[in-house]
Amino acid sequence: MVFLISFPGAAAGGVGGLALLNTFQTQPLDMLTLLGFIILVGIVVNNAILIVHQTLFHLNEEGLAPIAAIEEATRNRIRPIFMSTLTSVMGMMPLVVFPGEGSELYRGLGAVVVGGLSMSAFLTLLTVPPLLRLCLAAPERDVLVLRTDQLAAE
Repeated sequence: MVFLISFPGAAAGGVGGLALLNTFQTQPLDMLTLLGFIILVGIVVNNAILIVHQTLFHLNEEGLAPIAAIEEATRNRIRPIFMSTLTSVMGMMPLVVFPGEGSELYRGLGAVVVGGLSMSAFLTLLTVPPLLRLCLAAPERDVLVLRTDQLAAE
């Protein structure tokens, strides 16, 4: 459930991207713009899942301490997070920037996704590791971290 913290940052970035677009050209909050928020939620959760999964791998398979596992997971996954964010932002940028026939139809969707991905890439890296540290330091740590051999036995 730690990955749910990335949703508010993405939504704030989407609203910010839409507000920035509205300073240059009026964009109504239509159905395709709202669809951008749904797409954004699906994309943004992957960054947090990468960090949580890698942390659990380091805890279970390599036997690292929780703090060391979180630091190593963040160090290992920061490049893939920035690479996927950069490719997604650059891929959606033509929807926002380039004029043309029909471009106003998808401009809001592009602004929401570009703004949300840009904001969430940084906020996920700033919020998920500390929250994960709090969860792993909780007394119920054994409930949160299941060993793969325990899962296979069930």
